[in-house]
Amino acid sequence: MIVFLSFLPILSTVLALTCRIRPLQAALIGLGTTIVAIFPLSSRPPAELLLAVIGWAPVLTEVLLIVAGGLLLSQVLRFSGAQAAIAQWLVTRRGQGLASVLLVVHGVTPFAEALTGFGIGVTVGIPLLLHFGLSRSKAAVVGLLGLCAVPWGSMGPGTLIAASMSGLPFQDLGLASAILSIIPFVATGMIAGWLVRPDAYSLAMGAFSGFSLTVAVAVANAIFGTAPAGAIGSLALIAMHLLSSKGGGTPLSQIGRRGVFAYAVLLGGVLAMGIGLKLIGGSGNLRFLASPALWLFMAVLWFNRGRLHPEAGSAAWRSWCSVAPVTSAFILLGVLMSVSGMAAQLAEWLAGSGQAYAFLSPFIAAAGGFITGSNTGANAMLASTQAEIARHLNANILWYMAAHNVAAAFLLMASPGKVEMAVQLAEVEPDRAAIQSGMLKIAGIVTSLLALVGGAMSIWL
Repeated sequence: MIVFLSFLPILSTVLALTCRIRPLQAALIGLGTTIVAIFPLSSRPPAELLLAVIGWAPVLTEVLLIVAGGLLLSQVLRFSGAQAAIAQWLVTRRGQGLASVLLVVHGVTPFAEALTGFGIGVTVGIPLLLHFGLSRSKAAVVGLLGLCAVPWGSMGPGTLIAASMSGLPFQDLGLASAILSIIPFVATGMIAGWLVRPDAYSLAMGAFSGFSLTVAVAVANAIFGTAPAGAIGSLALIAMHLLSSKGGGTPLSQIGRRGVFAYAVLLGGVLAMGIGLKLIGGSGNLRFLASPALWLFMAVLWFNRGRLHPEAGSAAWRSWCSVAPVTSAFILLGVLMSVSGMAAQLAEWLAGSGQAYAFLSPFIAAAGGFITGSNTGANAMLASTQAEIARHLNANILWYMAAHNVAAAFLLMASPGKVEMAVQLAEVEPDRAAIQSGMLKIAGIVTSLLALVGGAMSIWL
């Protein structure tokens, strides 16, 4: 009965989504189920649980501000024509089709996500993809596939949490995660290639692009450390794609250059303030000075010279009102499962299956990523318990936790909050259910492969 109640929030949420209930209603069903199940399961007093949940308020606020800033910057660049100018410049460099799409999937989106996090890479990638000859629905799916390098998103706080909670060196877990990421990197490249043009050449090019990103991120992790590895690796892929172009292309227009500089303000501000805070030992509330929550709005202010385009503001506000409630509800669902002990009870029960659990572990991690929509949230919820189970099973904890980390990061591209953001950006609300279903199928296949490979390595190495 205890195990059933612990599993009920996940089960009710997934069933609601598969029945094509809207994401917000599905999240509220999951939240309601969690609240009902907490009382017979948790020994903590209600007041203590409430304080634990309130402790997550700063994180939730930062996430919602990041989503708002990302949507606003995307709409500002769209209405100004900067997105179209950048896309046209990329088309003249790489052509319209497969090469440009792979540039976005394994270069532009992972690079933006590595420096900002919280799915903001999607707000950069999807508007570009809409100019590359893809339908709106395909642009939404391919844009979500660009969230394949989330273990290094926002400079890797999720991976750092997993390393800390499992007692592993940060760089070692980052490198092992990079090696296992050959599965999601190659899979996303092949799927994106097939969606552009369903033939063997597209599959091969997608696989090569994914393999190249694996090598680039792994080498960057070994040389520069885990935190900047995603940004450096994806930047190397951007350079590879652009340098392999046949011609020089047309010069970037003035409005296009302003759009690029807006991204430079965003990424440069995050990096510079992050380095500055480390040098002075800044912590606490000072860390928000290096948050994308601040620098996304700074980039908007710089681009608009302190003014705001009213149409862009209205469009961003409408999108945010659709995305923010879904994101909030799923984060609260994950927090409640964590602080109440429901997640730990579920994982411990599954560990009773013995070494076979090493093959089930990535699915539990993936469920955490799906529910919270965050690698950081999934690892905060599950990493400590998963590590203890690995030790109990006498498994290779490095590869066990690497499979956990990559699976938790990958499934968040199918999380309702991220899908809702993609739907709003691509303006394909009627196709929401089909996109959600398709992303879950892709995530299920990749997680199964991670479970097979990661489970085998954690048991037999």
